Amino acid sequence: MKRLKKLSEETVHENPWWKYKHDTLERMSGEMGDYYYAETNGAVMIVPRLPDGRIAMVLQYRYLSDKQSIEFPGGGIEIGVEVEQAARIELHEETGWVADEVVKIGVFEPANGFVKDLTHVFLAEVTEQGKQELDFTEDIEVLYRRPDEIREMVQRNEIWDGQTLAAWALVEQHLVRER
Repeated sequence: MKRLKKLSEETVHENPWWKYKHDTLERMSGEMGDYYYAETNGAVMIVPRLPDGRIAMVLQYRYLSDKQSIEFPGGGIEIGVEVEQAARIELHEETGWVADEVVKIGVFEPANGFVKDLTHVFLAEVTEQGKQELDFTEDIEVLYRRPDEIREMVQRNEIWDGQTLAAWALVEQHLVRER
C-alpha cells in the first residue's frame, strides 16, 4: 500500500467544535507537499424508532445551505462524553425522545478527503417523549415517517444531507435483516 509520510503537523485554528490542521508530507518519490484538513471529536447520528415502526426525524434550517433539511438527530461528540451517551443526549435535545434501547449499527467518515469526523450510527427504540432542549442555532421540528416514506423521500431528493443518507443506508439494511 502506498502511503504519504507525515513530516510535521500543526493546528492552524481551533474552536469548540473542530480544529483546522496543516501537515507537511513526503511522497514515496521524495516530493514534499502540504495537506490541510479539519479534525473533530467525531459525531453521532441516531435513528429513533417508535413502537408503531415510524421513525422520528428532524426538520431544521441549515445556515450554510440557506435551506431546510430533513435529517436524523445527531451532532458532535463533546470531549469526555462516551459515544453512546452522546447519541442519547442528541436524541433527547433535538426530539425530546428518550431511548429505551440503543444499538450501534455502524460508522462512516462523511468527507474523508478533508475532514476527520468519524460518525457513529445508532438505532434507538423510544417510548417516552419529553421536551426538546435546543441549542441557540437550532429551531427543530420533529417529523414522523414510515421506512417506506423515508425511502421515497430519498428518491425524490427531499433528504439531501449526506450524513442522513449514509446513516439511512446502514439502518435500512439492518431493518431489512430484522424482518
